[in-house]
Amino acid sequence: MARFDWLFGRSREPSQQNQPRDAGPELQTHQIDQTPTRPTFSHANRVPEGDFRFIALDVETACSDAASICQIGLACVQPDNEIQTFSMLVNPGTRFDPFNIQLHGIGPDHVTNALRFPDAWHALLPLLTRHHLVQHSSFDKRAVASACDFCGITAPDLRWSDSVVIARRAWPELKGNGGHGLANLKRTLNLRFHHHDAGEDARAAAMVVLHANGI
Repeated sequence: MARFDWLFGRSREPSQQNQPRDAGPELQTHQIDQTPTRPTFSHANRVPEGDFRFIALDVETACSDAASICQIGLACVQPDNEIQTFSMLVNPGTRFDPFNIQLHGIGPDHVTNALRFPDAWHALLPLLTRHHLVQHSSFDKRAVASACDFCGITAPDLRWSDSVVIARRAWPELKGNGGHGLANLKRTLNLRFHHHDAGEDARAAAMVVLHANGI
């Protein structure tokens, strides 16, 4: 039996309520064990369409301010467990710190023509409100809430789960043995993805959930 049936629509989690660099849109379908190609950043916001088992979401930020979202990535898990990945650049309207630029490779020149957060979020929201979301740690939910507050828009009441919590339940032996961050899970589970790209990190979080369910 799967460990997290509630996330796959078979039952509810008790605590939950119902409810570019310029290469064009980065919208790809991956088998869970497919080796990724090096991602390219996209300004486009051709959002994935359809109904998915769940969607993993990841953001990158321009600086130490959690509201400074400069990239949003989605990993949409289809009923057959293939994963559609999507990412878009966002103009955060704030500074870029050298540390963050070195981490993810996104700088102010990359986001000059990108949507500001309110427009990017408006494009994504119809998809996100229909699905259960997964983040790896609580940062992504906090960043979205901070960006909404910074832009003066109401943060939506979305359904979130944390793949770190899921990983801790599935592989308790990793506590004190490298932990449950994506870098250690990448080694332990033989995941193949490019760290610190929002689309790739979202895909990694989705793969963690699938592995935890024995898929």
